[in-house]
Amino acid sequence: MSLSAKCLLIVNPRSGTSAKERIVKLASDELTSAGISVETVMTERPGHATQLAAAAAADGVDIVVAMGGDGTVNETARALCNSSSTLGIIPMGSGNGLARHLSIPMDPAKAIGIIKSGRTEQCDYCTVNDRPFFCTFGMGFDAAVSGRFATRPNHRGLVNYLRSAIEELICFEAEEYTISCENETLTERAFLIACCNASQYGNNAFIAPNASIKDGLMDITVVHSGTLLRQALNGIDIMLGAIRDGARVHTFRSERVVIDRSKPGLVHIDGDPAHMGQRLVVRCHTGGLGVFSPGEIKVKPVFTPLGIK
Repeated sequence: MSLSAKCLLIVNPRSGTSAKERIVKLASDELTSAGISVETVMTERPGHATQLAAAAAADGVDIVVAMGGDGTVNETARALCNSSSTLGIIPMGSGNGLARHLSIPMDPAKAIGIIKSGRTEQCDYCTVNDRPFFCTFGMGFDAAVSGRFATRPNHRGLVNYLRSAIEELICFEAEEYTISCENETLTERAFLIACCNASQYGNNAFIAPNASIKDGLMDITVVHSGTLLRQALNGIDIMLGAIRDGARVHTFRSERVVIDRSKPGLVHIDGDPAHMGQRLVVRCHTGGLGVFSPGEIKVKPVFTPLGIK
């Protein structure tokens, strides 16, 4: 890393803990001690991180650090794709999916140390109808849960996410989708469809345990519709990192997939709910984002189901 490197530290003041001011100072002091010129800016509204990061990339800033949750990381990263600026992450959210996949420590001091080390990974990013995502895009149950969870802005965290999931599970109705990939087409009444650049949603809930953010491909997970018990079992598999191809789940890899559904509706993009149209074109873009990271996480299931080696 150049001793004359410039860094923009983008801080979401609404994420994390009351100790944020101390962590901001720690980041600034530690990076400055490494010969990096640091400017700190607080975000003021949704989308502000994207504007700040885009201006920094245009000005040739070497390092742009996102200090916040998955939303802040997504907003920052989308402005850095195919630029010369490298993304740093100081995770301060409830899920921290991209940080966890890239083995970035949840301890802020250690995460800052990763940036100081100068080690980077050149990562893929994905788009759905040209809108970027970095971990997962999905529809069906996980999108419905994201929508319900978003109605509790003052009650974040894993416990409230699980509460939202249980409430949604009781009333959720699956939809029919047509999934087109290369020369194959699948029509399926699905509980959920997840297009995964990285292995997890966040909180180490692995929807695609074998996904790599550097292979130029998405891992697509289709969870079939079924009984309430079947869906509960799928949820347990996700939390244990044991979800796999089988009677309940179909997985495949592709650089591009087109998903058609009967009507526009809810989706999630890196965990944030959004409304999109009937046709969804999802693509993987190879190696377009540089990120400070010690390397991808290697997922090992908590247990290995009988008969699976």
